Amino acid sequence: MVCRVLVAAVVLMSLAQLSVGSRRLMELYIPPASDQLTYHHGTVLSGDIPVSVLWYGRFTPAQKSIVSDFLFSLTTAPGAATPSVGQWWGTIDQLYLSSAATNGAGPATPTRVLLDAQVSDEARSLGNSLTLAQIEELAARAGGKKGGIALVFTDKDVAVEGFCSSRCGKHGADTKSAYIWVGNSVKQCPGQCAWPFAQPQYGPQGKPLVAPNGDVGMDGLVMVLATMVAGTVTNPYGDAFYQGPKEAPLEACTACPGVYGSGAYPGFPGNLLVDQTTGASYNANGVNGRKYLLPALYNPATSTCSTLV
Repeated sequence: MVCRVLVAAVVLMSLAQLSVGSRRLMELYIPPASDQLTYHHGTVLSGDIPVSVLWYGRFTPAQKSIVSDFLFSLTTAPGAATPSVGQWWGTIDQLYLSSAATNGAGPATPTRVLLDAQVSDEARSLGNSLTLAQIEELAARAGGKKGGIALVFTDKDVAVEGFCSSRCGKHGADTKSAYIWVGNSVKQCPGQCAWPFAQPQYGPQGKPLVAPNGDVGMDGLVMVLATMVAGTVTNPYGDAFYQGPKEAPLEACTACPGVYGSGAYPGFPGNLLVDQTTGASYNANGVNGRKYLLPALYNPATSTCSTLV
């Protein structure tokens, strides 16, 4: 399904332009009619994408499995319950990566996320307050492979430069591989980075939805991770698919802020599926019976936000 992109987003909060690859918190953005999300003929990620993970701080096995199952779900075999995480991933392939191949980016090879090594730094060796430069250092420790993605997750007690005030996550790249950082926001700013599973800090106040995996912080982390993964594969080096200034771009998901289902508007995530047993809201099924809430993807061809439900 699709929901029409608003010509002018209603303000939920007003923030300065964010750094490249950061997930935008709800903000006023009125693009000129000629400013569309387009392909700038840069590099995209395709084929087999090895993903390595560094867990910074204390995460329980149950919390880690929520994220691992999401990553496995991205390229799960056909036959999964629908709508599925795999369908969402396939939409990225269809709307962006295949288009890039058509426009000279290389052969249109199927894109698969392959979970590689995972390491933990429970002692928080760099402390409880990190700069973005230290996030890049941690990404290097994760052991990302060439053409892959290194993931860094920080626990609820770790402060990161700009976390909550201007970003919920960030993606970037070096000459070897791309990296993504996302923090567990449950203690610091759930209303900003785990909405709609927490009361919003600003804007229209609605009752929080029930998180599908019973963990507001980790379910919020997966929503941000999905946003960052979409931005990373379609715009890893800042020169592929984006809208607006290169220094603060709107990307595949950030061009549809706050949209998760059809009929979404500021303060309302859209029409979602509800688990009859737990009352949890979701829009995608994953492996091992998991359910997730994933952001809408911007369709460059139609200037609409594509949703699973």
